[in-house]
Amino acid sequence: MSRYLPILIYAVITSLCIPLTAAEKPNVLFISIDDLNNWVGYLQGHPQAQTPNLDRLAKRGVAFTNAHCTTPLCQPSRTAVLTGFAATATKIFGNGDSFDHSAYTLLPQYFAKQGYATYGTGKIHHKQSVTKAIFQTSYLPGQRWSPFDSDEVAYTRQELPSKATDQPRHVIAKGPAGKRYVLPFNGIPSERSPQDPKGESFDWSPFDLPDNAFGDGKITDWAIDKITTHDSDQPFFLAAGFYRPHIPLYAPQTYFDLYPLESLVLPETIPDDLADIPSPGKQRALNAVTAGTHAQVTKYKQWKHAVQAYLASISFIDHQVGRLLDCVDRSPHQDNTIIVLFSDHGWHLGEKQAWGKQSGWVHSTQVPLIICGPGTQTNRICEQPVSLLDLYPTLTQLAGLPSPDRDGVSLAKLLQDPLITTNRVVKTYINATDYVLSGQRWRYIRYGDGSAELYDIESDPREYKNLAGDRSHRKTIEQLHDRVHQTKSRPVPEKRKKRKRQK
Repeated sequence: MSRYLPILIYAVITSLCIPLTAAEKPNVLFISIDDLNNWVGYLQGHPQAQTPNLDRLAKRGVAFTNAHCTTPLCQPSRTAVLTGFAATATKIFGNGDSFDHSAYTLLPQYFAKQGYATYGTGKIHHKQSVTKAIFQTSYLPGQRWSPFDSDEVAYTRQELPSKATDQPRHVIAKGPAGKRYVLPFNGIPSERSPQDPKGESFDWSPFDLPDNAFGDGKITDWAIDKITTHDSDQPFFLAAGFYRPHIPLYAPQTYFDLYPLESLVLPETIPDDLADIPSPGKQRALNAVTAGTHAQVTKYKQWKHAVQAYLASISFIDHQVGRLLDCVDRSPHQDNTIIVLFSDHGWHLGEKQAWGKQSGWVHSTQVPLIICGPGTQTNRICEQPVSLLDLYPTLTQLAGLPSPDRDGVSLAKLLQDPLITTNRVVKTYINATDYVLSGQRWRYIRYGDGSAELYDIESDPREYKNLAGDRSHRKTIEQLHDRVHQTKSRPVPEKRKKRKRQK
């Protein structure tokens, strides 16, 4: 019983909303990773994924196996996390939608209002201008942020005149370490934007360069400096947003060496996997929207190379996470820091012939989510369905702060007892008309034209057999909708309602 006593005491304090002094308030290390699917050790998404530091973090707290994004696309997912509101409230369903961040108190800003020093680096919101605004809001002196270009290679390239026919060539006049490179490395012509002089980000290659030649290495260096030099008399909220394994999949050679091509395992697929998929789902799988197509990847014999690069990028980021953990452990903040790590959404690498994101399938919506620190159990797995929308109320409650009205549900009870059965169903919006319902046993995808997919993920975790047309499952679908409504949390605050009426 003794080893649970600190957790029980902390749970009582936070549940009763007893004010904590500045010295008692826990710090928050908020780690977001871009496009990381379930290819993580504890999720067993790929048998060869080497993520010792993510697995080490999972042992320090509670790791969720059934966590899902709110929308499988960067801006809407990150907007939901930072505002605490679903896309139906913010109207952010796509990367191109206009987001008025000034209408909301975003998560780091809320912590700043509560007396926290806030720091941010890398990709926190999808738009760098929003990230900058979050950490430059002058609630308190000492707030800082540091931008780093996610793709030193990708965004400095220019078209290189060539006599080649369908082979695009782009030159980087001054890439990492000041070197000159010619892209694309994979030799695949762009299917998404063939006329774009910047070239195609659907590319991969190793570089014989150190970690800090890349933005993600610089992000880690900056975050370590802030943790090390922070005045421990004031609690901090530090957000570190890593870019990999977002495309282009460029990483140091040392991480590619972990995954020899000759022994690499490709994602599990089956013939005719799309045979029972409605037309909207097939279009999402076969069209080059957020990446290239499976037909093009296999035509150029790049499937293994892409998988190798994705795994290498994951291990690259895993090493950066390990450096952050080592820094916290060496600091005075070791015993008083909440650490949350998550990905904004998943990513396909050939499953269902799909590449990229923005589908309703588990490869696109499921995300790693790990929370540890004061108020959490250690070395525990939670299999209950949860949403990234839950992070706002969870972190505010764990920090002992007043919890404002938001659309998510606090996970504090699950962090204290991960075996609680919630019977919850979480909702993911693919776009404004298509959505996914994820429960503990069932997943249901509904398209705007009325077509649907239903999967029994206990017996069919890779979603091979669509049961939506089986009349015997009508009651199951009704119950899924009923449970998502029952678990819908707080309404939008009154001031948000007024703002909406004024529009």
